[in-house]
Amino acid sequence: MKKFLLFVIMLSMITFFRMPVFAENEEIIEEIEVLVEQDDNSEKNIIPLEEEKIEQTEIVMPSQARGIHLTTRAAASSYHKPRIDDLLDNTELNTVVIDVKEIDGEISIKGVAKDLAYSSKLPSVEKYLKEVKNRGFYTVARIVVFRDNVMPRKRPDLAVKNPDGTLWEDYKGNTWLNPYKQGTIDYILELSEKSAAMGFDEIQFDYIRFPSDGRTKQCRYGVNHSSTTASAAIVNFLKQAKEKLSISGIKTSIDVFGLTTTDMSGMGIGQRIVEMAKYVDYVSPMIYPSHYNNGEYGIPNPNKEPYRTVYIALQGAKKRIPAEKLRPWLQDFSMKGVKYGPEEIKAQIQACYDCDVKTWMLWNAACKYTKDGLKTKEEQDTYKKTSAEKIDELLQHKTVEESVLKRAPLKPATSANTNTATTKQSQPKTGTVNKQK
Repeated sequence: MKKFLLFVIMLSMITFFRMPVFAENEEIIEEIEVLVEQDDNSEKNIIPLEEEKIEQTEIVMPSQARGIHLTTRAAASSYHKPRIDDLLDNTELNTVVIDVKEIDGEISIKGVAKDLAYSSKLPSVEKYLKEVKNRGFYTVARIVVFRDNVMPRKRPDLAVKNPDGTLWEDYKGNTWLNPYKQGTIDYILELSEKSAAMGFDEIQFDYIRFPSDGRTKQCRYGVNHSSTTASAAIVNFLKQAKEKLSISGIKTSIDVFGLTTTDMSGMGIGQRIVEMAKYVDYVSPMIYPSHYNNGEYGIPNPNKEPYRTVYIALQGAKKRIPAEKLRPWLQDFSMKGVKYGPEEIKAQIQACYDCDVKTWMLWNAACKYTKDGLKTKEEQDTYKKTSAEKIDELLQHKTVEESVLKRAPLKPATSANTNTATTKQSQPKTGTVNKQK
């Protein structure tokens, strides 16, 4: 019995002293197994990390942006996706401009202004946004600012009014937000901050202007309204936007009428680009040749001379604001009986580079873009400036200064036809209005 007890004690002591060793060895074995597993998969692990690092270092700079516009539905559509992916993957394009607030005022983002403008009919662009950002593309949120057929009807206190206090409507029956109202500004800035939080790199303000289509003399804003106060109201909005968004490193840009590059009057809509440019990172004049009246810049039909029209417009802009702030919208649609294809697209882009403007965007309301008008990714750095002699020939041997002084005949105002169809802007003359955005 004693021998048995002694044996049990000895066995217990051996077990007691060995337990830490076993435990320690098990931990060592687990560590070794992890290291071996990591080593076995080292090549698999390293490659994705290196690829991710490359994507992070090859960030598209705003000054290099070459983009296309996508509506909310196009960005979220499986129908459009193959065609858009083909363009983004195989051409020089590196930027997408996605609608966040539509032309009618509807938004697809929840949690903004008590969801008064939220539409469940609009698809969310958040999934697509993450996808294109993961693929290394620069992303811009386009917000239609003051033209709004939703919020003024929900918040009449923010609307442009008639003298009798009813909602003012343009020729298409659309209401407008009042740029003088701080409530209007707060709403757009809240939407802008929400868009930035989603991951957009830049916020682009469109319809950053006063109404032009309709009986504008009937517009009542609750303050003394003049060209001076209108311009000040627009600048005030942009200043507040810059202060809000720059804190988180978000860029801001604006879309303006094409003629603002050479017109200093404010166009009757408050767009004075010199003053506006102080508070934004990029100015995007909509210099669509089809939107200039015949005779503008001394060109019989600007729509038929895309290079000449874009070149003069940009040279005019460069005399007023820094070239590095220019990122024009170019025309990729056909209008007024003139077919636009690869050559017309190339001509406009070449005019940009000849003006030392290396960033641009293409507009087509149907989101159908001309692939053959773009360079491949391998060719994207092969642009060469046109010779001075050739430019002189393309300008019909007229200087830019001479061309800018030649204005088209004034035309009466006509009804609106905005980017719900195939175009985006108008080119109102000083003291008058014309038909597009």
